[in-house]
Amino acid sequence: MRVLLVEDDIGLSEAVCGYLRAKAFVVDPVPSLAGARGALLSAQYAAVLLDLHLGDGDGLSLLPTIRALKERPIVIVLTARDQVTDRIRGLDAGADDYLIKPYDPGELLARLRAVERRRSAGNTPVLQLGTIEIDLARELVRKKGAPVALTQKEWALLRVMATRPERIHTRELLQDALYGFDDGTDSNTLEVFISRLRRKLGRAHIQTLRGLGYRLAFSLDEE
Repeated sequence: MRVLLVEDDIGLSEAVCGYLRAKAFVVDPVPSLAGARGALLSAQYAAVLLDLHLGDGDGLSLLPTIRALKERPIVIVLTARDQVTDRIRGLDAGADDYLIKPYDPGELLARLRAVERRRSAGNTPVLQLGTIEIDLARELVRKKGAPVALTQKEWALLRVMATRPERIHTRELLQDALYGFDDGTDSNTLEVFISRLRRKLGRAHIQTLRGLGYRLAFSLDEE
C-alpha cells in the first residue's frame, strides 16, 4: 500500500514513515502542499495522510486535487486542532477520517486499515484462490491450511493484487506499491518479486498478460 504523508514536522514525519514502512507500507513524505501536488501527479496512492497546518497553506485546499483523481485515495486528516468545527470541516470537504495530534502510530495504522475496509466493503476480507487463502484484514496467507511466510515487499505486492483481484495491475502500479521516491530499483526487480510469490503460492495463481500487467487467477491447477 503506497501512502503520501503531507507533514512539515520533520521529526514526526520520520517517525511515521519508519513505523509504517516496518508494517510493509511504502511511504512518500512531503513537507508542503506544493510537494503534495507534485507527488499526486507522479504516483498513484492508496492513502493520503494530510496535516492541516502547513507552511504554504491549509491542507484542506489539497482535497479538490485529490477528488479530481481517477483513482481517489483515502484521506486521513492529521491535525493538532481539537475543535469539533475543524473536524466537521475536514470531513465535509471530503476527508475520510481524522486523527488529533499527538496520536499513537498504532491508532494511525488501525485507522488506515479501517477506512480501507469501509472503502472496499463490497470485497470479502478473505480471498480464496484454490487452496490459497489470503486474509487481508489479518495480513495472513495460508496454503492448504499452512501459513505462508512472506517478506514485507512480497506482502505489499500481493496485497495490492488481492484487494482488487478482478483488475489487471500494470507494472507501474505494482512498482508504486513496492517503492517510494527515495528507493532505488531496476527494471527487473518487479519480476523477481513476482517469481518469488509464484514459488510460494503456485505459478497458476499469478497470471501474466503480456503488454498489460499481472492479475491473480482463481485456477485450481496448482504446482
